[in-house]
Amino acid sequence: MSQRKLYKIIFYNQDEIFEIYAAHVYPSEMYGFIEVEQLTFGERSQVLVDPGQEKLRTEFDGVKRTWIPMGAVVRIDEVEQVGMGRVSSVKNGVTPFPGNSGRNNT
Repeated sequence: MSQRKLYKIIFYNQDEIFEIYAAHVYPSEMYGFIEVEQLTFGERSQVLVDPGQEKLRTEFDGVKRTWIPMGAVVRIDEVEQVGMGRVSSVKNGVTPFPGNSGRNNT
């Protein structure tokens, strides 16, 4: 019996770093995007509530498929099990290439 593939995708979105898990990741017909389907979330803890994890669940609630710009993707890994997806802030004002966060670099 073959094991189901699962992917961890880490990407930037509006000065935040998103870490999500999905069953399918492939190049999109829309130039410059990857297509991500069947988002998977880890088990919720009844004791502790992680605000980053709750934000992620709210952001993708009801989403069947999402398109992520290739330039925003940091990493895609094939993993064996679902981890805890999260949203975290970019530290120290560092932004990914090519963004400049509205700063004047002159």
